[in-house]
Amino acid sequence: MNMTQELERLGKLHANGQLSDDEFAKAKSLLLSAPALSGVPLRSIRRQSSHTVFGLPVWAIAIGPDMERGEMRGHARAIFALGDMATGWFAFGALARVGLLVALGGGAIGGIAIGGGAVGAIAIGGGACGYYALGGAAVGIHTVSGLQQDSEAVSFFHHYFPWLRGLVHP
Repeated sequence: MNMTQELERLGKLHANGQLSDDEFAKAKSLLLSAPALSGVPLRSIRRQSSHTVFGLPVWAIAIGPDMERGEMRGHARAIFALGDMATGWFAFGALARVGLLVALGGGAIGGIAIGGGAVGAIAIGGGACGYYALGGAAVGIHTVSGLQQDSEAVSFFHHYFPWLRGLVHP
């Protein structure tokens, strides 16, 4: 679908009352203000497995806007979730949250959180907050940062994250 077709579709949704004036104006503005998308079809991906565990799909991918669903960005919810926003046991995305086991993204919240901003039991990032935290600015019980290198944290990261040895010096 090209930009003209998308504008026509938005206009029809607005005319049918499926989009309010504010929603229509916001969607139209967003569409017209994206120079990289002009003349290029809007792409979005929405896929998920048919198998579920504890009521969650095993995997899901949600990337890009989906105007028909009223979503400006994709939100994947699954055990293995990949999306603009991702919620799952293993969450990977610009915002990855509730990664009970692993969250990886620009902003990551989870058991093991790795990202620009990371919050978790084990947090690794530019800004990290956790029981074990490693980052430029690290806050926690055992931390490795530009200001402090707790010996237990150094030992922990050396043992469990050996690929970080270049960042963690005893």
